Amino acid sequence: MLEGYNNDSGEDLQGDQPREECGIFGIYGPDLDVARLTYYGLYALQHRGQESAGIAVSDGKTIQLQKDMGLVSEVFSQEKLTSFCGHVAIGHVRYSTTGTNNLLNAQPFVFHSPKGMLALAHNGNLTNISELRSFLYSTGVVFQSTTDSEIIVNLIARHSQDGFVEAIKQCMEEIKGAYSILLLNDNQLIGIRDPHGIRPLCLGRRGNAYILASESCALDTVGAEFIRDVEPGEIIIIDEKGLTSHRAFQGCKRAHCVFEYIYFARADSNMDGFKINQVRREMGRQLAREYPVMADMVIPVPDSGIAAARGFAAESGIPFEEGLMKNRYIGRTFIQPSQSIRDLGVRLKLNPIRDVLEGKRVIMVDDSIVRGTTSGKIVNMLRECGVKEVHLCISSPPVVKPCFYGIDISNKKELIACRKPLEGIRQYIGADGLHYLSLDGLLNIFGQKRDNFCTACFGSRYPVEIPQAHDQDKHLLERH
Repeated sequence: MLEGYNNDSGEDLQGDQPREECGIFGIYGPDLDVARLTYYGLYALQHRGQESAGIAVSDGKTIQLQKDMGLVSEVFSQEKLTSFCGHVAIGHVRYSTTGTNNLLNAQPFVFHSPKGMLALAHNGNLTNISELRSFLYSTGVVFQSTTDSEIIVNLIARHSQDGFVEAIKQCMEEIKGAYSILLLNDNQLIGIRDPHGIRPLCLGRRGNAYILASESCALDTVGAEFIRDVEPGEIIIIDEKGLTSHRAFQGCKRAHCVFEYIYFARADSNMDGFKINQVRREMGRQLAREYPVMADMVIPVPDSGIAAARGFAAESGIPFEEGLMKNRYIGRTFIQPSQSIRDLGVRLKLNPIRDVLEGKRVIMVDDSIVRGTTSGKIVNMLRECGVKEVHLCISSPPVVKPCFYGIDISNKKELIACRKPLEGIRQYIGADGLHYLSLDGLLNIFGQKRDNFCTACFGSRYPVEIPQAHDQDKHLLERH
């Protein structure tokens, strides 16, 4: 997938894929260097957000916080990590919408309350943010940021007289949407997952230490053993007594974000009972069964299309080749191309290997198309290399509706599948053939659990009600 940025023309060169969400990591480990392990955990989750990073550490009396704009490696130094003292920590890497990527919205947040200090890290989106914010304003609450994470803390504080767990349960009754949350007080690490399990959260252990993270790859990185996924609607409390579990909700229909499996999660993660790499390979196999086209080779759009392309090649018997070379050394802030050379943006990220491609019929596999701009540029590059045919295969169905749960999938006006039929998209991109994975083909991969996923962006019903005002003003929503 191409990381997004805006050039002088205002065009988002990420173009064809949704942007990352956010990643959270927390550890309770009295005998461990929790700050450094959180740093490594965030490093493993860097793909989920590249705009800001932060770590909060508690020593039982106070909470230290360090956060800033930038990558994990840019925000934290050896000196800073060494200065952290404590036995419990949470961390966050963030992606936000354009215009909201400022330090005030970087996480974790640290708050002072009558019960002591409290830190919060949040992945997801609330859908009733306008109503909740208006209510809290009416009670005299003042906000420091534009994120809905502050709303969560204020709601917990309102019910704190009932005890911490009951306060969280009351908050979960009031908030709607998608969320995985880590809370840190003086001596506890708390994990919370929304009732539908839209956003991911898993639990691991390293010796006597417990860890909560967005993905299991972060557990692997810090040498922890994966225990299980946090259940939808579950609250996990970790402290000196060990681990306790509380259920705020039971019986809600599961609606895990299917885009975690298509694109967002790292290929070496396991999520809600499925191995991401295996799922993506099976997507490619199903693509080959649905689109039995003749070609000389199968190539991926790196990196997100690699597993599906290997599956397509294995099922079809057509050789797999690396036809596009990805430049992995471009940071977040490299100098952007001017409007006169805006196509250079894609070439800085990807370059065709001419001696592999010239004169060949190519099947190019990618994970998704949102706007169609980048796909068209890649197809044009292949043409310039002398490729005879380009068949574009997408390992997900057409994106026809926006997401309100924490993924930056554009409003309907920018979704090419809303504006054009399949043939119109093919012509716009300039491919000789175009095939999307069918929704049935995608869901059948999950067998008996096929109904456990949110597929609203592909035209299905939203699992959590979307207020009409939010549907009209989606660009105002924050993503965490």
